[in-house]
Amino acid sequence: MFAPHAASHQTHPNLLLPKKQSQCSKQNQLKVHPDAKHHPLYGNITRMSKIWNASEYDTSRRRLIPCYDLFYAAAADLAARSIKTPSPAILDLGAGTGLLSEFVMQKVKSASLTLLDESADMLSKAQQRLAQYQPKVFIQPMTDPLPAGTFHAIISSLAIHHLSDEDKRNLFKRIYQSLAPGGIFINGEQILGDNEWQQQLYEDMHLNGARALGSDEDEIRAAQERMTYDKCATLSDQVSWLKEIGFQNAASFFHSFRFAVYAGWKSEL
Repeated sequence: MFAPHAASHQTHPNLLLPKKQSQCSKQNQLKVHPDAKHHPLYGNITRMSKIWNASEYDTSRRRLIPCYDLFYAAAADLAARSIKTPSPAILDLGAGTGLLSEFVMQKVKSASLTLLDESADMLSKAQQRLAQYQPKVFIQPMTDPLPAGTFHAIISSLAIHHLSDEDKRNLFKRIYQSLAPGGIFINGEQILGDNEWQQQLYEDMHLNGARALGSDEDEIRAAQERMTYDKCATLSDQVSWLKEIGFQNAASFFHSFRFAVYAGWKSEL
């Protein structure tokens, strides 16, 4: 789903994405890095928008994640409990419309917030939602080099499962390198069952829960089609990869069938 590219990216506060590349209205154009025009994804940067409609994303999330509030709140609570500095730097990978960052910022209150996603439409929504925090925005895939600098927290939700297992492990290594000592990585994720029986249970509980919350069959079918793009890994594998890289106290801290929040910390030394 993501195309690798070796160039690094930084934001520029005064450059706007050309109108022809954005679905957004003129007043809500997205501020991006000047090198974005040379990125391989430029001109095809809204590929994720063909899978997810940014305008409908938030309302459907509440139906399609039966444990929505607990899921996002668990990640936000972990971030708030772990961040010790009064002016932390936070990076949100696969930020989408900014749902997770909003939960986190409601707890943390003040931070230098950086959002990374390959969908300009999604990031435009995120920039509006999080305008009071003046987030820096990077339009790029997660397989690219991460933004320069160190971060006290790197967070992600329902994005990394689009990567192959090899790319997941490589991303976790780069995350570890980008964390400040004592920094935390938190991933709210859609996971694979340990076996076929468990996977079928996850799917049944997920879709039945979504129906109970108001998803109609069209929305269910669309969700099932999107999930054909997923490359989920088991929770135990992902936690093990973190431990192998050097994350301390890596573990699952919330788990409801196919939705889980796991985290790990970089050593203080």
